[in-house]
Amino acid sequence: MTKALTQLFDCSEEKLKNIVSETIAGADDGELFLEYREGEALVFDNGRLKTASFNTDQGFGLRAVAGEATGYAHSSELSEAALKRAADAVSTVKHGYSGTLAAPPSGTNQRLYGEDNPIAAPGFEEKAKLLQEIDGWLRARDPRVRQVTASLAASWQHVEILRADGQIARDIRPLVRMNVSVVVGDGDRQETGSYGMGGRKSFGEFLAEDSWRFAAEEALRQALVNLEAVPAPAGTFDIVLANGWPGVMLHEAVGHGLEGDFNRKKTSAFAGLMGSQVAAKGVTVVDDGTMAERRGSLTIDDEGTPSGHNVLIEGGKLVGYMQDRQNARLMGMRPTGNGRRESYAHEPMPRMTNTYMTAGDKTPEEIIASVKKGVYAVSFGGGQVDITSGKFVFGCTEAYLIEDGKVTRPIKGAMLIGNGPDAMHRVSMVGNDMKLDTGIGMCGKNGQGVPVGVGQPHLRMDKMTVGGTQA
Repeated sequence: MTKALTQLFDCSEEKLKNIVSETIAGADDGELFLEYREGEALVFDNGRLKTASFNTDQGFGLRAVAGEATGYAHSSELSEAALKRAADAVSTVKHGYSGTLAAPPSGTNQRLYGEDNPIAAPGFEEKAKLLQEIDGWLRARDPRVRQVTASLAASWQHVEILRADGQIARDIRPLVRMNVSVVVGDGDRQETGSYGMGGRKSFGEFLAEDSWRFAAEEALRQALVNLEAVPAPAGTFDIVLANGWPGVMLHEAVGHGLEGDFNRKKTSAFAGLMGSQVAAKGVTVVDDGTMAERRGSLTIDDEGTPSGHNVLIEGGKLVGYMQDRQNARLMGMRPTGNGRRESYAHEPMPRMTNTYMTAGDKTPEEIIASVKKGVYAVSFGGGQVDITSGKFVFGCTEAYLIEDGKVTRPIKGAMLIGNGPDAMHRVSMVGNDMKLDTGIGMCGKNGQGVPVGVGQPHLRMDKMTVGGTQA
């Protein structure tokens, strides 16, 4: 599926352009979003191939924006009749409204991805055989292994955005992911470890033997560490966050609060603070959708705006928000390439791409050695965040005690509790080892999920609250 998506309709491209132009006339903005997607998933669980699926989906979403209001309709039927029905529904948002059509997004010569579909190779049988091999390898590796779950997933998305002026923007988006999860046991006690990796590329490097063995070994290592872990202490501690995936805390506790819609509606803890010191002076936070092959990267966002390298916090000062077109216009700012949607059935909204904290000047060893009594958080699982207050709770899936500047015993059940803006002021040391996650991030907002990237260097955060089971 590499031909233009407009050709899938039972009418000419010129007719499509006329319908879209008439629907959006008198509104401030809008577009026809076209999507074709293929997806494949294989899950090998407990010694057998549990799930194997392949699906295709296609459809359109038609939108007109009038002030703060939006008219939106979508359909999986690519026909002139379906588009006209959608146009009738969408046009109701313009009743009694007279707007000026916003200028279209600027074009781009950038193209992050080619036409290659990662689902095509290797074949189904080879993928299933590899998952079985991972299962067998882990079970032979350690007698304490009780269950193995290994999975492969891939998608290939083709989108086109047709605007009222007839401009068409196009993007191809491949995506792959590999996950390994292990349950180990000793007597009545069982613990879990996991490792995942992926990106917007082919499966090639992930299916190489040294690559999948590393993933399997990491999942097993984490599970065995947790098997030896002691109950986490509760109280106030200095915290060291590892580099890479722990950036998910930055994503949740700070990133969402810097999305344009929350700030326009003044429901973010960061609302009205542009230019203010919202973090320690060593903290710089960036959202960058331009990095090739990263999970959150896009040539253009889902409104046709080229993705960008957007500095959000610089030297601790708030300098930018992530914007889609509607919120940028209403706030008198520029779109930043962050208008994203889960599929043609969803409206776009401000969303993160790859969000990370830049490197500082301390080594990880210096940071850990500076802590007399604290917690070293290497990996996080689930978390909860309240955007309005900034309060967050994150569970650690791998963590250790720090005693007299040295990493000692592993702990389990540790919960990091705090407030996003407050926590950013508690950053006292920033490492020189910024790393992005391994390509596993998924972000939810208002019922929509999109792939994202996170990252950070090692960080020290002073006097943070840790919830645990040991007083």
